[in-house]
Amino acid sequence: MLRVHFTAEDLLDITFASEPLPLVELGMAIVAWQRTDQPAVFGRWRGRVGRELPGRARPLLDLLRPDGDNPQFVEPYARTLEEGLAVVRDAGPLLTPDELRRVASRAPGSPSWVQALWAQDREAWDQLGGALRSAYEVVVAPHWSRIRQSFRADVAWRARLLAAHGIKACLAGTHPLAAWSGTVLEVDGPPHYEVHLGGRGLLLMPSPFWTGRPLLAEGPDGPDGRYVLLYPALTPLPLVGPGPAHGALDALLGRTRAAVLQSLIEQRTTSELARDLDISLPSASEHTRTLRAAGLITTERDGKAVLHSVTGLGVDLLHSGG
Repeated sequence: MLRVHFTAEDLLDITFASEPLPLVELGMAIVAWQRTDQPAVFGRWRGRVGRELPGRARPLLDLLRPDGDNPQFVEPYARTLEEGLAVVRDAGPLLTPDELRRVASRAPGSPSWVQALWAQDREAWDQLGGALRSAYEVVVAPHWSRIRQSFRADVAWRARLLAAHGIKACLAGTHPLAAWSGTVLEVDGPPHYEVHLGGRGLLLMPSPFWTGRPLLAEGPDGPDGRYVLLYPALTPLPLVGPGPAHGALDALLGRTRAAVLQSLIEQRTTSELARDLDISLPSASEHTRTLRAAGLITTERDGKAVLHSVTGLGVDLLHSGG
């Protein structure tokens, strides 16, 4: 379980990141490609990445593992690719033996390349830079406008949720398993990780690639600055259309998810949603799970049937157009 302890000061110092960051999104994309969850949403995208990812990018798999608990130096908080690559290279002398042991134990390949990085081998660092650049050019750069669209729509939604229902509802909506126990945000699932913010505050950063429980990391200001909570954006990248969204609701949710919400003005089962919208049953289940976590729909059982319907917050969103 993830447990994040807030003080009153922390709750007054929660802000959103201003924009997505290239190497953070690349790291999340490489992680998402290796995961197997949410196949109805990410399945085709994973297949395409598997075909398109160049061989020189494959060493990244030794550093970026599916659980997202990865060495931070590969995912710097830099606004451009070039700035990020420079930050990665400058991090070399700061890497610790303890981190080497942790990364090497998780790497699926030979640890020799990872060990060469920690030994400051120039060829290994050139290989890392080339892997990051080639992966970015294929996985992130062609889709940057869609990544920004998902990011901005999520921040707009969370800000709206914050204004209407407060910070606890805003943070509880970052994951279906998130809940509050007093001033502690808890998200069920392994591994156990507990942190006391201690007045340092929190920076919220949605990612359209991340599909797991929220990740807590040291922020851009270092050990004494705010933590970063990286969480799944409300609309994952595969659901963001290639062109301009048709209305604010589509921009926030994606066209299919927006259609699901609109359909639930009348109570429906998951099977009825799948039939009416001509989508698969797993896809309908994943859409309702996300909408429920965001507080936009509610789900109840009636015998064997699972019934979904829009909440008051969802109705407000539909009336406002997002």
